[in-house]
Amino acid sequence: MKNLIQKYNIPGPRYTSYPTVPFWDKKGIDLNDWKRTVVKSFDESNDIEGISLYIHLPFCESLCTFCACHKKITKRHEVEQPYIDTVLKEWDLYCDMFDSRPKIREIHLGGGTPTFFSSENLKKLINGIFKRADKFKVFDFSYEGHPNHTSEEQLQTLYDLGSRRNSFGIQDYDPIVQKAIHRVQSFEQVKRVHDLSRKIGYESISHDLIFGLPFQTEESIRNTIKNTIALKPDRIAYYSYAHVPWIKGVGQRGFDDNDLPKDTEKRHLYELGKQLFFDSGYVEIGMDHFALPSDSLHKAMKNKKLHRNFMGYTAGKTELMIGLGMSSISDSWYAFAQNEKDVDDYTEKVNKGILPIFRGHLLTETDLIIRKHILNLMCNLETEWNVGLNNQIKNEIIERLQEIIDDGLIEITENKVTIKEEGRMFVRNICMAFDLRLIENKPETRIFSMTI
Repeated sequence: MKNLIQKYNIPGPRYTSYPTVPFWDKKGIDLNDWKRTVVKSFDESNDIEGISLYIHLPFCESLCTFCACHKKITKRHEVEQPYIDTVLKEWDLYCDMFDSRPKIREIHLGGGTPTFFSSENLKKLINGIFKRADKFKVFDFSYEGHPNHTSEEQLQTLYDLGSRRNSFGIQDYDPIVQKAIHRVQSFEQVKRVHDLSRKIGYESISHDLIFGLPFQTEESIRNTIKNTIALKPDRIAYYSYAHVPWIKGVGQRGFDDNDLPKDTEKRHLYELGKQLFFDSGYVEIGMDHFALPSDSLHKAMKNKKLHRNFMGYTAGKTELMIGLGMSSISDSWYAFAQNEKDVDDYTEKVNKGILPIFRGHLLTETDLIIRKHILNLMCNLETEWNVGLNNQIKNEIIERLQEIIDDGLIEITENKVTIKEEGRMFVRNICMAFDLRLIENKPETRIFSMTI
């Protein structure tokens, strides 16, 4: 296995979309084409499955040096209300396109630090969304919280607004690691917000951990996971640290590259964590995620209803996902569009009554077929050949997979491709064999994090 890790640990996409963002059409997307696909998707799916909303709340009081998100560092909380006013104006621009009221199946507040915002402004945001929308018969409202910046009042307010699931960014409990990544928070603080969430009535609590951070050791990971399991969150995301300083600049240069665990050492931290989760009753979900059997994510996996999009793994699929806020990415199934990454640019466009799109991609028929295969592999660890591929493309994919087949990581029959248990850690590499855009473009510079 050590040799396989060294062999397959190469730069590759995380496949929260296909095509992945670097391979979107360089011409971008015409705004009218984007609106057309949004309306088409809305008309096809609003009554049947509802729509999803991702709302990006970008503000943080301090910079975490592991973070690759689009954020704005400030301690000035007077930025809250103008930003929410702008997000609600953007929502109005979308609602004005529809002939009926949206039925929202899922809302997720991401960031940044959503709990940077006051309870009053969070209430204004969610109530503002539902002035022009209704809840779908199945409704899931979740948000990300920083343990140091989440109060009982915020937890209660969001619960009263309909949230039953939250996620806390833990990363690591070791003080040396915390200092290096500029994310210092005690176990006692995490326990406080976790226990308050349970007391209030949250049905699913998730903790996010990261392996591969600077100065992590087997001992520090054991301690972090021991503390995590002591609180028994319903879900655990165990992410591989994506070191991409060439993209994110100074934010990920708060430590030296030599301080990071390398290749097999890093993978050992994952395998150790995985076994500790298994020993405590957690089940592996797709890539990087674990859940208790009672959690909706595990039930979705069992029923082959698991879905993956820019929010990560979700327990339910919607064809239309609208991203609101600076840098948010929307998905109409037929196209992708990303908002302006700068708060001022985003605000200026919205205030002019223009959807704040700065780039996007209109999927071709081939894109849609490959997208389904990659989704199947990422969510179900298998895909059937009869999903639209012609024989030439199929044979080329099999040829690219041959080495992975020879290494005993997948099984291919006349009807489908199945990832074996030994191949789970290489799911990104397997998907890369299907990725026609990646193969056509052959990037000359490094644009992705390592696959393992």
